[in-house]
Amino acid sequence: MKKLINAVENVILEQLQGMALAHPELKVSLEPKYIIRADAPLTDKVAVISGGGSGHEPMHGGFVGPGMLAAACPGEVFTSPTPDQMYEAAKAVAGAAGVLFIIKNYTGDVLNFEMAAELVHGDGTPVQTVLVDDDVAVKNSLYTAGRRGVGTTVILEKIVGAAAEAGYDLDRCAELARKVNRYGRSMGMALTSCTVPAAGKPTFELGADEVEIGIGIHGEPGQYRETLRPVDDLTTTLATEILDDLAYSRVLREWDRVNGAWVEREEVDEPFAAGDQVIAFVNSMGGTPLSELYSVYRKLTEICTARGITIARNLIGPYITSLEMQGFSITLVKADAEILSLWDAPVKTPGLRWGV
Repeated sequence: MKKLINAVENVILEQLQGMALAHPELKVSLEPKYIIRADAPLTDKVAVISGGGSGHEPMHGGFVGPGMLAAACPGEVFTSPTPDQMYEAAKAVAGAAGVLFIIKNYTGDVLNFEMAAELVHGDGTPVQTVLVDDDVAVKNSLYTAGRRGVGTTVILEKIVGAAAEAGYDLDRCAELARKVNRYGRSMGMALTSCTVPAAGKPTFELGADEVEIGIGIHGEPGQYRETLRPVDDLTTTLATEILDDLAYSRVLREWDRVNGAWVEREEVDEPFAAGDQVIAFVNSMGGTPLSELYSVYRKLTEICTARGITIARNLIGPYITSLEMQGFSITLVKADAEILSLWDAPVKTPGLRWGV
């Protein structure tokens, strides 16, 4: 294992210390671990909070700041943060407008955010939860009950963060988040595995001429393994799975802030169709050069155009990574006028910054 680390047990602590020094516009707590906006608490705005295992940077800590997240909770590498991290982060940033927890659909994240939501509610702070489950490669995996939450998370955090900045109330922020999740689909592939520091060896093995199609952001196995093909072919495979995905129906468990209880709600994704506008996100899994992502985007644009779908906005780069894994993912989010306006709104975070 070759990594720029000291002791394995200090990896996250030292990385957070470095982040605090590099970004004085943020407040970084080391015990429990969380990252918040420097202007917290937010007295008159909804506090949008997310989190998850480390190793996916800049998600989530790099997306804390005006126009995006109020707080982020980093767990150990590929490990969910704990309920006390989420609870303490919420206490540090929340005002009367309440808290919206954005949760990627991984079992540990779901269970721990649920406990945190109950604690926040117990303090009398309004709270809602929204689950992101956009990975078309799976319906269930070792890590989830249902589809995994992946690339749409980045788009959703930007859009809902802008809405909170604009003064949307908690219910309206939550409904917007659900809409973005219904509108978004993702899929990824890997050329190589990644190595978790604590494990000291690759998560999985690939032959010199093999690729894994449909992987997760923690190195979970994909749908199948195949021989490496040209980038146009790989892009076509992922884009076709996304664009051909039909209405996906499932029952989601969310916190009802009015009754203070968990409720189940049916949700159905909306398929893509000719005439749609989309935000296209071509993401590096950590080890893929930007130049190669542009080759992916070139082919993705051609595929969307052939189907009568217009890419209205794009994001290209390493925004939801898997340590040093080589590979890429594609996310498409259907975009109406509200979504485009909020996407264009100013954002000032370490990982995303425009309009300021």
